Amino acid sequence: MTLRIYNTLTRKKQEFEPGDPGRVTMYVCGPTVYSFAHIGNARPAVVFDVLAWVLRRRYENVIYVRNITDVDDKINNAALQEGVDISVVNKRYTAAYHEDMSALGVLEPDVEPRVTEHIPQIIAMIETLVAAGKAYEAEAHVLFDVPEFELYGALSRRDREEMIAGARVEVAPYKKDPADFVLWKPSDETQPGWNSPWGRGRPGWHIECSAMAKVHLGETIDIHGGGVDLVFPHHENELAQSTCAHDGAMFARYWMHNGFVNVEREKMSKSIGNVLLVRDLLKEAPGEAIRFALLTAHYRQPLDWTKEGLQEAKRTLDRLYGTLRALGDIEVHEEAVPGAFSDAIKDDLNTPQAIAELHRLAHAGNTAKSELERRAAKEALLSAGALLGILQQDVEAWFKGEGDINESDIEHLIAERAQARADKDFAGADRIRDELAEKGVLIEDGPQGTVWKRAG
Repeated sequence: MTLRIYNTLTRKKQEFEPGDPGRVTMYVCGPTVYSFAHIGNARPAVVFDVLAWVLRRRYENVIYVRNITDVDDKINNAALQEGVDISVVNKRYTAAYHEDMSALGVLEPDVEPRVTEHIPQIIAMIETLVAAGKAYEAEAHVLFDVPEFELYGALSRRDREEMIAGARVEVAPYKKDPADFVLWKPSDETQPGWNSPWGRGRPGWHIECSAMAKVHLGETIDIHGGGVDLVFPHHENELAQSTCAHDGAMFARYWMHNGFVNVEREKMSKSIGNVLLVRDLLKEAPGEAIRFALLTAHYRQPLDWTKEGLQEAKRTLDRLYGTLRALGDIEVHEEAVPGAFSDAIKDDLNTPQAIAELHRLAHAGNTAKSELERRAAKEALLSAGALLGILQQDVEAWFKGEGDINESDIEHLIAERAQARADKDFAGADRIRDELAEKGVLIEDGPQGTVWKRAG
């Protein structure tokens, strides 16, 4: 089955056909590094990580770019409150983002450009727009002239009044049109700034991604992704300015957007106080369980994050890893992803259907009799899991987890319990089981002996 993805621009699923199969390009809007990543920030990181895995199984050369926005008023405000340079804030939260995403199994992109490293290219693109009559200078600002781009609104499909209201822009007397948006703005002495033809200032948000995408991927990219909240105004504005700066060339062939993450059926917001940081969730469950929970809903649909959902994700992974444990030390060889699983994932990343196939594969593994069947089941489960970024840990490492449990002490107690059972001292064996449970350790007796795992 050919990969099919839902294109926000056309509002339909389309077969994916890159401009150059020998160089497939994807740009995803990354974090603005002024605070720790929350679970909503993690969803696009995980979704497009899966897409990168899918693309790389089909194409030899995939270039995945995910930027870091390190120039932003929120960063400026955080730095001012702390009395430090913005570089201090940027460094701290960029490192935290990398740490948190790594814990979720998100691989680093091929390129991770930062705005501060691309100021000359941003200025050059603005100059191109001014020279083409698509942008103008006004009171030390440079603004994109929206009426000059007839297709403005094609991505979000909003009417003019909705777009003006939705942009939440300042009503400024120097604007030719209320919908015009900032490409460059002046900086005062408290704000970071760079010299430009329009005076000392800093770039607007939207032009940053357009310039970085061009530098690293070219004028036309295959896939542009991000959260649904970026469709308007960010991606709408990117599309407009990039198309105009590139003499009408298509900016992105496919636009993909993941849905919001709600928390216990409520919108996640600081005012409600239900913003869930990834680093806090990692105290409740392993990163792989958080990743799995994020994939239980289709990426385009809203995801309702719940404590029970996270625990169910952990229990599901316990069962899947349990199947791998039961299959033992069977040597496996790299195999193609099972057909039904592959079809599901190629159908616009239908992860709920793919997960259903994982359960079917696990059942086949649990009921397999012959060595050949067991090997095939293990290969299928591992290769399918790899596309989702799961089931790649050592089985025993998964069950034992991380923390302050002393493994040698556990093994010693399990050996004492085995001896107690051999001596028919069942009360003593039960006492040791209870002692292990108090330490947060669950034990399971099987044909191959006793194994243990962390509780929870």
